[in-house]
Amino acid sequence: MTNRLWIYDTTLRDGAQCEGLSLSLEDKLRIARQLDSLGIPFIEGGWPGANPKDVQFFWRLKEQPLTQAEVVAFCSTRRPGTTAANDEMLQAILSAGTRWVTLFGKSWDLHVIESLKTTLEENLAMIRDTIEYLRSQGRRVIYDAEHWFDGYKHNRDYAIKTLEAAADAGAEWLVLCDTNGGTLPHEVSQVVRDVLAALGTNREVPVQLGIHTHNDSGVAVANALTAVQEGVTMVQGTINGYGERCGNADLCSLIPNFQLKLGYDCIQDEQLVKLTQVSRSISEIVNLAPDDHAPFVGLSAFAHKGGIHVSAVEKNPLTYEHLEPEKIGNRRRIVISDQAGLSNVLAKARTFGMDLDRKNPACRQILEKLKDLESQGYQFEGAEASFELLMREALEQRPPWFEIKGFQVHCDKVGEDCTALATVKLSVNGTNILEAAEGNGPVSALDAALRKALVNFYPAIAHFYLTDYKVRILDSGAGTSAKTRVLVEFSNGQDRWTTVGVSGNILDASYQAVVEGLEYGLVLGDREAIVLTVSSY
Repeated sequence: MTNRLWIYDTTLRDGAQCEGLSLSLEDKLRIARQLDSLGIPFIEGGWPGANPKDVQFFWRLKEQPLTQAEVVAFCSTRRPGTTAANDEMLQAILSAGTRWVTLFGKSWDLHVIESLKTTLEENLAMIRDTIEYLRSQGRRVIYDAEHWFDGYKHNRDYAIKTLEAAADAGAEWLVLCDTNGGTLPHEVSQVVRDVLAALGTNREVPVQLGIHTHNDSGVAVANALTAVQEGVTMVQGTINGYGERCGNADLCSLIPNFQLKLGYDCIQDEQLVKLTQVSRSISEIVNLAPDDHAPFVGLSAFAHKGGIHVSAVEKNPLTYEHLEPEKIGNRRRIVISDQAGLSNVLAKARTFGMDLDRKNPACRQILEKLKDLESQGYQFEGAEASFELLMREALEQRPPWFEIKGFQVHCDKVGEDCTALATVKLSVNGTNILEAAEGNGPVSALDAALRKALVNFYPAIAHFYLTDYKVRILDSGAGTSAKTRVLVEFSNGQDRWTTVGVSGNILDASYQAVVEGLEYGLVLGDREAIVLTVSSY
């Protein structure tokens, strides 16, 4: 197909070089299957022989192959002064058993002379010899021209010779790598045109170019888009833009831009709707918080906060959305804050399954209560579960699940150990309850005591668990008297919801948030049709 664009994912290799990201073997396998379900054609699995984990990864995929993706092994050209056939590193590559191998070689004469400590001619021989050997062993080769753009700027003629050596030896794709991430889009455009002209179109096998960009200048996605518009047919990148230093080109931005805006065929439409879910699932696997403000897949990518915006979007989403969020598996969100108008309140109520009339006095009451609480330091755009409870209270739809009477927390520190004991008093259906529980901190102890007090009345609480806890000092100039805002996130294994508490006492703020978190979990379970109103993936 003339409009076919080949997406090449390197999350498992280049992405894994991101600071703070560490993948186990099982993590890598789970991510590979997520990418496979998304329809990614090429998945770079790692460097077999570089570490035992990558060797095991390829073995495991031999036992349980992916459904459609080509798994690619990655390696460098042979060492100087030897032959590819005698290089032990390449034997490990062959043992991985992949049809495709991505080989990287030096394009920049500075690296050849100072890093490899060899001659320019020997580097060309290393490229040719390695590719020819891999081809002789039945492998198909993608050649990554490392530091291509820097090499081109410093010694154009030599950089072109490295590509010619790779093409003549049988590489099927020549990938231009902006390894240092310093190239700008206008330079990419000029260089890609020059490469296509220099390599010519009269070869027996036409040259296919790829692009591999890093984000050190903040333009990795723009550089990849530019390269494709100049004739590149393979794009390498990572999910969520993970990668060394500032990261790689983000496939979660590139794929929808290519497919929905430029008309390229990357993956199937039914696979594209999984993009947001895959992005968030992989962020969970790598244990890095999702970027709420990421284009396309972020929680805030289609969030509307200003009252005028909300009113317009309600009438026609095109007024403030560049595409339909459902096409990439995301959703529209109406954000509630002190910027809100009645349109926000009405729209948010609909997401909770409540169809309010603008003339209902409760609407104005909710809006005034919202603005009053936010002036005190509450923030509901990050705690939508608390806002739903507020709304239900105004509409007299908040069930009296339990009544809080009070709490105490006692902390002991002996040597290196610190424990907390919490006691809570509450009432359920007129029955007074006093319970105590220990935890490794005051919030943990409060959470445990509340559960212990309530679980006999509401068994579903046994399945709720605290997944995140955030503290914000609102007026730092007040020192230890500062007001504190606490956000607590809960989950029941399927849904996630966040509640907020504010107080001059951090324990009181935490207690408010935990109490509302448990209450909201009961509201979720009590609905006839659960509407996901918070950051659930």
